[in-house]
Amino acid sequence: MIFSLLDVLALLPELILVAVACILLVLDPLIKKCSGLAGVISVVTIIAAAIATYCIASGDLAGGSFFADMHKIDLYSVFFKMIFYVATVLVMLMSFQYVKTKDINMSEYYILMLFSLTGMMILASAVDLLTIYVGLELMSIPVYVLAGFKQSSRKSNEGAMKYIILGAFSSGILLYGISFIYGLTGTTDLAGIAVALKDPVTSVPALSIAIVMLVAGFAFKIAGVPFHMWAPDAYEGAPTPITAFMSVGVKAASFAVMVRVFMVGLEPLYDQWVIILIVISVLSMGYGNLVAISQKSIKRMLAYSSIAHAGYALLGLIAGTAEGVSSVLFYMAVYAVMNIGAFAIIILLSVNGRIDQLDSYRGLGKTNKLVALLMMILLFSLAGIPPMAGFMGKFYVFKALLSQGMVPLAIFAVLMSSVAAYFYIRVIMVMYMKEPDGEFKMFKPACLYFVILLTVVVTIWHGVYPTLLIDLARLASSII
Repeated sequence: MIFSLLDVLALLPELILVAVACILLVLDPLIKKCSGLAGVISVVTIIAAAIATYCIASGDLAGGSFFADMHKIDLYSVFFKMIFYVATVLVMLMSFQYVKTKDINMSEYYILMLFSLTGMMILASAVDLLTIYVGLELMSIPVYVLAGFKQSSRKSNEGAMKYIILGAFSSGILLYGISFIYGLTGTTDLAGIAVALKDPVTSVPALSIAIVMLVAGFAFKIAGVPFHMWAPDAYEGAPTPITAFMSVGVKAASFAVMVRVFMVGLEPLYDQWVIILIVISVLSMGYGNLVAISQKSIKRMLAYSSIAHAGYALLGLIAGTAEGVSSVLFYMAVYAVMNIGAFAIIILLSVNGRIDQLDSYRGLGKTNKLVALLMMILLFSLAGIPPMAGFMGKFYVFKALLSQGMVPLAIFAVLMSSVAAYFYIRVIMVMYMKEPDGEFKMFKPACLYFVILLTVVVTIWHGVYPTLLIDLARLASSII
């Protein structure tokens, strides 16, 4: 197979990230005591890759397929890549002070994030099951390492071990499902699979097994119940910026590829896979929200919250329409912003000596009014309370469901949103209605405050004025 110069140009953003990551690896002995430099270089590299992505998407390569139709440049892939860029840059900015405070100040931290980001970008453009598998592994393996980066922490080691073992199983299951699909259709190209599946001859029991395996593999990546068991321990044990990275970047990339696989490749089998996704969505919303109520750790609470949010986002895919797909894109964008903001505040408090236990937030509204206010806004958004962006995200997902007549499912989702409001508001109650435990002087890292203020502003803006983002989401989803 011979690749042309156009193929290389189409992959330029990914090549930029990989090249810089490899250079940083080689130079690591020279900059080992200055990981901040590696972080700055990584941020600049991501900005350069984002510019390259924009130039390619607005040029002659837009809408084209490359590498033997395995890699596609379209508005859908660009939309998700921009989410990945923004999320990764914000997580890196959150990390500058954190890694110094927690004594994990190593340049490999940023290098691994660059490799994982590359995998996410490959997933966004992948239109072939083999490319999808390669992208998933490139995204996941660095995150396995990052989850256990706090080597002196037993929780970190335990969470990373669970993550990598279950991740290996899920990858094997996914690959086995891909092999079934290839055996039945004779191709791994998503468009070719859709054509083959329209032939009644391919409707055999083995196809149902393949669908179950594909759903199981992808459900693990989004931490959907019953494939969620790794998430609470991995989220709690990982360095907090990496927890944000996992809950936002990995989840968004997994949804990006799920939408392509199910709405393009497996679209003829909608009646089969939608039932499985409904079960996973209902279990995720129910289990995630109910178990989050009893959590004393804020990180662990947000882990179960992340499971529930995966259930909400699945509703757009379950709707099976262009409106449903656009609601998934919108939801992923706003979820990324508000979740990163919440984790940024957790980091801000942790570098000031406070742990992530609920009781450590006592009286924050009296000792640090601004921080408490910003946290309240982000928690309101996560709970889906208007006029925050989180409310609009759920509104568009529910609207897509109702347009397809799935009223009982929409009612259940609304009820679970009410349950979620309890544990989010409980944190606010502790901040404002409990007496503080002594004096608390706030150290103010500039990068952290920038991330927090930016995420809060974007959360409010897209809640009050969601038109621009939803229009972009609709435009990006129109090619599916």
